[in-house]
Amino acid sequence: MTKVDLTPREALEQFFGFNQFKGEQEAIIQSVLDGRNTFVIMPTGGGKSLCYQLPALMSEGTAIVVSPLIALMKNQVDAMRGFSNDDGVAHFLNSSLTRNEAIKVKDDIRSGKTKLLYVAPESLTKKENVEFLTDIKISFFAIDEAHCISEWGHDFRPEYRRLRTIFDEIKRVPVIALTATATGKVQEDILKNLDIPNAVTYKASFNRPNLFYEVRPKRDVNREITRFVKQNAGKSGIIYCLSRKKVEEVAETLNVNGIKALPYHAGMDAGQRGSHQDKFLMEEVDVIVATIAFGMGIDKPDVRFVIHHDIPKSLESYYQETGRGGRDGGEGKCVAFYSYKDIEKLEKFLQGKPVAEQEIGKQLLQDTVGYAETSMCRRKYLLHYFGEEMPGNTCGSCDNCASPQESFEGKDDLRMILDAVVESKERHRAKYICDLITGTETSEIKTYKGDALKIYGKGSERPIHHWMAVLRQANVQGFLHKDIETYGNLSLTEEGKKFRKKPWSITLVKERDYSDGEAEDDENAAGGRGAADERLMKMLKDLRQQVARKQKLPPYVIFQDPSLEEMTMRYPITIEELTQVSGVGPGKAQKYGKPFVELIATYVEENDIERTGEVQVRSVVNKSGNKVHIIQNIDKRLPLDAIARGKGLTMATLLTELESIVTSGTKLDINYHINDILEGDSQDEIMEYFRESETDDIETAAQEFDGSYSEEELRLIRLKFMSEVAN
Repeated sequence: MTKVDLTPREALEQFFGFNQFKGEQEAIIQSVLDGRNTFVIMPTGGGKSLCYQLPALMSEGTAIVVSPLIALMKNQVDAMRGFSNDDGVAHFLNSSLTRNEAIKVKDDIRSGKTKLLYVAPESLTKKENVEFLTDIKISFFAIDEAHCISEWGHDFRPEYRRLRTIFDEIKRVPVIALTATATGKVQEDILKNLDIPNAVTYKASFNRPNLFYEVRPKRDVNREITRFVKQNAGKSGIIYCLSRKKVEEVAETLNVNGIKALPYHAGMDAGQRGSHQDKFLMEEVDVIVATIAFGMGIDKPDVRFVIHHDIPKSLESYYQETGRGGRDGGEGKCVAFYSYKDIEKLEKFLQGKPVAEQEIGKQLLQDTVGYAETSMCRRKYLLHYFGEEMPGNTCGSCDNCASPQESFEGKDDLRMILDAVVESKERHRAKYICDLITGTETSEIKTYKGDALKIYGKGSERPIHHWMAVLRQANVQGFLHKDIETYGNLSLTEEGKKFRKKPWSITLVKERDYSDGEAEDDENAAGGRGAADERLMKMLKDLRQQVARKQKLPPYVIFQDPSLEEMTMRYPITIEELTQVSGVGPGKAQKYGKPFVELIATYVEENDIERTGEVQVRSVVNKSGNKVHIIQNIDKRLPLDAIARGKGLTMATLLTELESIVTSGTKLDINYHINDILEGDSQDEIMEYFRESETDDIETAAQEFDGSYSEEELRLIRLKFMSEVAN
């Protein structure tokens, strides 16, 4: 197959100007040159592309490279042309080409100029392309992103399943399959589907020692992301979101805070996506906010942080996306924001799909949950998932190693988990085992008569959360085996059997609790965040009570609980800093803020609290972009129902928008509307109620007035009250 009379090392220098291979590149290239079927599992940034590019340049004929994305093909072709004097050396053949461009590509291939032809799997199925490729000299087939073949892969593409059939139709030549991420099950699927069971397999280590892994609870996430990016000013980063809407919103938030950021998602046209990608590569912008469509094959070595606004659907996706950070071996911070509510949302997306697909999707999600919630070394957990064992229990470069959770003697708990697995005949998954131990009545427990087993309810004094932690650590430490074929059924390993027979002392770690994180649509909902400093929270609540008594107002009018909670996180010590807290506008800060910032300043000084380079973060004017429009129309005294119609909103939704505006500290004069629907006496009666009441809850107010006023009327007067009194 070899045409160029050079060694791989000489060819590397001649074609690419490098004098050294990375890892096992040289052995892989030699395998392809020797005409062997070859399978390569190599992490992002390990140099996979060279493994087929160099042998293609050294071989007779054209190498056909199957690639899933047009943007990826263009990127690779441009890179190859950069190393050659002749643009014909590399081409792509896909639906983006005009008829004349496609003819030019085929002419270059026939003339022998083209060494690499990138095609999408869909293009391969076209009859005219199959006929054309049958007549040319093909050196080998390369399948990039080969995990797309497997239903267990994180990016399954049905058209990839047909590749072997199409290859056979064209001609039988050697195959090289490459992927950056594959569990044992996915590897098996790839080899079987491509009919290359005897392929020489090269598997590089999945460990990226320069990456720092961190998971944070999903609270006030846009503010946290903005603060993080500002603290890493001037560095390149990628922020991944699951929805297009969220991509646009996060990019907008970053821009209003003076950060050069651009969105990237499938809803944009190809030209705009290409332009945004190029601006990122050329460093005209620092940050790309993207859906998962961004990044495949993008060779930017100095991405210094990768943030996941939403936890991904699988650990393979997470690993591949974080792998775009620090590809030059330099700094790479990987921060994921996690809330179990987002997992529940992803599970809902699986509904309606075939049962097998649902089961696979749920299993992949549960592995992601395990990674996010674990308190053990994240690197060890991640490597174990990909079938690689990390020596020792700490890597020193993840959040769990940097600030370890409390550990405990786990001998008895581990023994109980193993007993439960054995008693239930080794044919159940993690959740069933935890329900069994805690004595939780579920339909599955009843179906399999778990409540009749001796182990049922033996660990009921501990929550399910605790037992899930023990179970995950038992799995990673090799006491349990999780069977992929049965979607996660657990059985004991030889080590597990030994331990159960004669237990020994073992240290386990308590899990972190992310249970009060926010789901994507609930980010700015009141409450649910929790105080970061409980002692300060109590002091702030006491002060609020004093101020409220003095002003003869309910405490919620002064500051609502979520605002106090945020003060315990941010420690604002000036009025200006206080205005950066959610729900505290300039008016409210001036009116009530002085004693609060004075208390916090004293507390910070007395307790020697270091306020770590606090960054001020501006919110986007309004999530839906309606805020300015609404305020302007209220200033023009337009009827509220007309404002709602103009924006396609229901009256209830408009009231929610108005409440958001008033809560953030802006005064609104809606008296002109209220005067049209309520008599003065009625207004006074409801105003007096809110002035005296300990709560601003509408349901409580409705009960108090026994249905005399509608929910809409009560909400309008509450708006008037908060606007006039609180702001």
